[in-house]
Amino acid sequence: MSSVASDTASLPPGISSILDRALIGTFLANVPDFVHFKDREGRFIAVSDSKLRRNGLTHQNEIIGKTDFDFFSGPNALKSKADEDEVMRTGQPMVSKLEHVKWADGRETWSLINKMPLRDEQGAIIGTFGITKDVTESRLMEIALEKSRRELIDASRLAGMAEVATGVLHNVGNVLNSLNVSTTVITTGLRQSKTESLTKVGELLREHTPDLSTYLTQDPKGKLVPGFIESLAKHFSENRTHLLKESESLQQNVDHIKEIVAMQQSYATAVGVLEPLEPATLMEDSLRMNSSALIRHDVRVVREFAAVPTVLADRGKVLQILVNLISNAKYAAENGQAAGKLITLRIVNSAAGRVQLSVSDNGMGIPPENLTRIFHHGFTTKATGHGFGLHCSANAAKEMKGRLTVHSAGLGTGATFTLDLPASTAA
Repeated sequence: MSSVASDTASLPPGISSILDRALIGTFLANVPDFVHFKDREGRFIAVSDSKLRRNGLTHQNEIIGKTDFDFFSGPNALKSKADEDEVMRTGQPMVSKLEHVKWADGRETWSLINKMPLRDEQGAIIGTFGITKDVTESRLMEIALEKSRRELIDASRLAGMAEVATGVLHNVGNVLNSLNVSTTVITTGLRQSKTESLTKVGELLREHTPDLSTYLTQDPKGKLVPGFIESLAKHFSENRTHLLKESESLQQNVDHIKEIVAMQQSYATAVGVLEPLEPATLMEDSLRMNSSALIRHDVRVVREFAAVPTVLADRGKVLQILVNLISNAKYAAENGQAAGKLITLRIVNSAAGRVQLSVSDNGMGIPPENLTRIFHHGFTTKATGHGFGLHCSANAAKEMKGRLTVHSAGLGTGATFTLDLPASTAA
């Protein structure tokens, strides 16, 4: 892309002397953020190459002399012009404003906008210049997350599976923790962007406009300017790579939430219906519902699945029970004294015509006095527990002609919860 030098010959001396410099041309050609300079009428004087690419252009001549009305929808262009008029009227910069833009070609973008007054040698305001950082990806992640959250709530209501929804939302909450970390990293990166340094460079160059060539080649401080601009370009490039990596992490976590929602919806299609179900599939689906929490808390899972017949059960109720049991086992293992946190999932044949699905942990264990009331409504050992998860699970097991039992040798020995269900062949 060409230097701005050839495009500024006919401009007023004040503007031409500021922009017609090889240093500015190099900066505009390499800065990753979108930089623009405008006159008092809002016409583009010069823009960065990144701004050209964003507008689908390849040369400065395609944008010089045009305004935002040539590229944005009417309301967005009016809003941008109003902001610039305010900056020129007050002389005060506008910093880090989040702006949603609908382009003429139908695209929608979100950006952090910084706009400052552009002054001539005498200090008179002759236009504006701005620096824009594209935050569309992170904003789309937020929108997708909100959409997934609404879908999750709607699916929960349609399914009528209050306990499953509680388990799913708990797992989504764990994913949200990771999303929150990535969002914080992105926000911090944006806030720590050296945008203000660009403003200072612009002011420094303006102050030395009359002797810019001498200042840049002979003055000790002036000689540092090219290297400083190069370091800024490197900073912006590294910052962009870092933020893109975090955006990818955001996308992965949003996809995980979508998977959880889709799984819950599949279980909600036949509420209250008893059907032949594969125990291993039920266990794996319930485990997947808790996967993010298990990974985040570094809990190892061991599977011991024997060859068993299908069980006759309500898949929604089984999911309710197993999600709750795995979640509780994670909590117990996390708060236990064992060197490594471990959960063991077992599937075995029980008495004639029955199958057992058990969840064991090596965690805090259960004292003998609590074993007889652990399934009672309102009983809980968690500081934030509500006391009806296991109670509802025990009732759900009875409704499927099954039973839910617990075994623990005492505190510090872990616990095993077993769901006993009728095999479909026997039924």
